Amino acid sequence: MQLFVGLGNPGGKYAHHRHNIGFMVVDAIADAHGFGPWRRKFQAEVAEGRLGGGKVLLVKPQTFMNLSGQSVGEAMRYLKLSPENLWIFHDELDLAPGKLRVKQGGGHAGHNGLRSLHQHVGAEYNRVRMGIGHPGHKDLVSAYVLHDFARADRDWLTPLLAAVGREADRLAAGDAPGFLNAVALATRPAKRPAPSVAKREGPANQKSSGGEAPVASPEPQSILDKLLAKFSRR
Repeated sequence: MQLFVGLGNPGGKYAHHRHNIGFMVVDAIADAHGFGPWRRKFQAEVAEGRLGGGKVLLVKPQTFMNLSGQSVGEAMRYLKLSPENLWIFHDELDLAPGKLRVKQGGGHAGHNGLRSLHQHVGAEYNRVRMGIGHPGHKDLVSAYVLHDFARADRDWLTPLLAAVGREADRLAAGDAPGFLNAVALATRPAKRPAPSVAKREGPANQKSSGGEAPVASPEPQSILDKLLAKFSRR
C-alpha cells in the first residue's frame, strides 16, 4: 500500500486557501478514480482505492498544517509503511503557479507541514511540489498562503487539478517522469491559430456586368482582436 497525503487545514474557512492545494489534489484523485467514501481514521479523513495496480490510501490530516506529521506518522506506524511508500502533495512558493516538481528527500524549506513530517517520519519521503508562486517578500508569505486563490488562478488551477487527478496512477506505478510529462501536456496552453487572410477571387470569377469580384468573408474577430485594433488606430 502507498499513502498519498494532501497537506492543508481542515474546515470550510480554509477550503480554498493556497495552502490547501494538497487537499484539493487528493479530492481530485478520489473523484477521478472512484475511491471509496471518506472516513475518519488516523486523525485524518481517509479514502481507499487502487492506483497503478496497487492499493492507495488518500489522507487529509485534520490536525492542522503545523501538526500534519502526527496524523501521517500514526498511519504509517499502523500500516507498517516506510517513507518510500509515502507521497506528500503540498504548496510550493518557489515554483511558478501551476508548475510541478517531484523529489524524494531533502529539507523542508520553512514549510511548517513538511517540518512536522520531518519530525515524525524523517525526511526521505516523496513529495509532489505544486507551485503557487511567491508574493514577493517573506513578510507577505503568511497572508498569501492563508488566502483564497484569486479568481484569475482558476485558469491554471482547474486544469492542473484535473490532470493530476487523472494521471495519479502513473505516480503510484513508479513512473514519476511519465506523470510529470502527461500533466504538462494536459495543462499546456493551447496555441492560437494564425489568422486567415481574405483573398480576392481572380478575374475569371468576376460578375459579367463588370462589377467587382466577390471577396471572401473575413474570420470573425475576437473581443481581444477588436480591442487591439481599436487602440492601434489611436
